[in-house]
Amino acid sequence: MFSHGAGADHVMFDAQSEYLSARGFRVITWDLRGHGLSRPAGARFTAEQAIVDLHTLIRHLELDRPVLVGQSLGGNLGQALIRRHPDLARALIVIGSTWNTAPLTWKERLLIKAATPGLLMIPARSLPRVMAEASAQTPQAREDARRAFSQLTKQEFVHVWQATADLLDPAPHYRTPVPLCLIRGEADRTGNIATAMPLWAEIEGVEEVVIPGAGHIANQDAPHLVNAAMEAFLQSLPG
Repeated sequence: MFSHGAGADHVMFDAQSEYLSARGFRVITWDLRGHGLSRPAGARFTAEQAIVDLHTLIRHLELDRPVLVGQSLGGNLGQALIRRHPDLARALIVIGSTWNTAPLTWKERLLIKAATPGLLMIPARSLPRVMAEASAQTPQAREDARRAFSQLTKQEFVHVWQATADLLDPAPHYRTPVPLCLIRGEADRTGNIATAMPLWAEIEGVEEVVIPGAGHIANQDAPHLVNAAMEAFLQSLPG
């Protein structure tokens, strides 16, 4: 079950959906509130509501311990849901997300606080382009990112970013209770992902998958490499 990043929508997983479906996996994608086909949101986007929405959707579809896959915000969301409901999912695949429960340095806390004022300084008409260029390395991925980001107003995107930050909840002794796959683009310079994910992998005792030349949305920059990494992980799961 795939959860997309902030400002994106289910389209970002088209390559993964096609690849895994062709190999016999049941694939589910969805649009978070205020994104894609789930517009308009009707209310301000919050972290708590996003967690509830994902949990409710899993129950509604009667899914039996699905593998949760999340990119950026979607990865933070998957972490939060599994922490709250440890028996809900079979495994977790995270693409380009920071580590929710990591200890934060004073510098990282300062950067989180400064992010919202920084976003507010970007002209609304420029935000989709700026975010797309920061997220992707390839022209095709940037084009789709601009399309997706253009669906949200500047204020809506700021609210989504603030909700993402709200999912960060340091807990140094917490460990993910299900099999974990961590995937990061080599050129991802978003937030503290480039430093947090390697440490996360070390603490959890898993091997981080670094995708050469890919940015924050590695699954769109280099879909063939991410697809192969995901399939290898899924095939390694017991049962």
